[in-house]
Amino acid sequence: MADDRTGAVPGLRTRLVVLFGGQSAEHDVSRVSARHVLAAVDPARYEVEPIAITKDGRWLWAEEAAKALAGGPEALPDSLPATGTAVEPLRAVQRVADEQPVVVFPLLHGPLGEDGTVQGLLEVAGVPYVGCGVLSSALAMDKAMAKEVFAGAGIPQAAFVTLHAEDAEDPGLAGRLVEELGLPLFVKPANMGSSIGVSKARTLAEVDAAVATALTYDEWVVCEEHIDGREIECAVLGNRRPRASVPGEIEPGADFYDYEDKYFDGTAKLLIPAPLPSEVVAELQALAVRAYEALRCEGMARVDFFYDEGGRGLLVNEINTIPGFTPISMYPKMWEASGLPYAQLIDELVELALERHARRRRRVD
Repeated sequence: MADDRTGAVPGLRTRLVVLFGGQSAEHDVSRVSARHVLAAVDPARYEVEPIAITKDGRWLWAEEAAKALAGGPEALPDSLPATGTAVEPLRAVQRVADEQPVVVFPLLHGPLGEDGTVQGLLEVAGVPYVGCGVLSSALAMDKAMAKEVFAGAGIPQAAFVTLHAEDAEDPGLAGRLVEELGLPLFVKPANMGSSIGVSKARTLAEVDAAVATALTYDEWVVCEEHIDGREIECAVLGNRRPRASVPGEIEPGADFYDYEDKYFDGTAKLLIPAPLPSEVVAELQALAVRAYEALRCEGMARVDFFYDEGGRGLLVNEINTIPGFTPISMYPKMWEASGLPYAQLIDELVELALERHARRRRRVD
């Protein structure tokens, strides 16, 4: 008999379809994240099916990754190869057997994976999937729209200006940005993650160059005032009753926590739990849940903050709905420090996916 809460059938292994790769600039990060998810899942509970999405958008049965997994976690390469046999997307995620539960785990960072596009496909396919739904994924991916929602919800954040590519044709743009936001300021592509395309501008000329760089990744750009504060992150987990982890602090090895520092150099210091007074931790956790709920997130997300001690206090920077799952990624490390080990975190994410799917299906069946 199926579980009334999740629809799962006891005793049957769940078919866990792990989507990795993708078409964004974060393709390589996704391949590393997927490798560690595959290594952590319990083969007694899951029948794992790795599916690669190439940089040009082709979906592939990742036979090489599956073969390596069959040899045990230690046989997996450091980064899963995005190679294999072509397969239609809907066929890749469909049920193989009527009774077997299936859950898709999209580990696709950035556009065309984290932005609601793949989530929409999975909704059409009618299969449960880990993480946020279409609306929350799209909002969180678009930093400009997320900031608008936060502003409407009264969530504290840095001052910002949103630009379109056409605005960059104005020769006086940099001057107006500096007048409104001051120097230095940050310029980011609205739809990108892992600090890709992000620049810190200290002069008018650098503002123009930073906008040009960001526009190579997206037609929308977010410019933000510089906050001289500590970088704090908090992991949130859950559907209708989300909970927050202990926070972690990042001490960047570079001028700011950039792509190289996050994934390759390893010079940033990660302090978990963050050395904060208990009352600040409680405030931060409550604010993380507020931000999570403001964007209607479910499943998981990482909420990033600036902490302006002695000034404005905690300011929400952004939300990441598919945070990294590499060995040095903050999301799993913060949950581990909160008493939820990596493998159990994956189990809970799968349960949350099944629970949400069963709840939503009761509305339409």
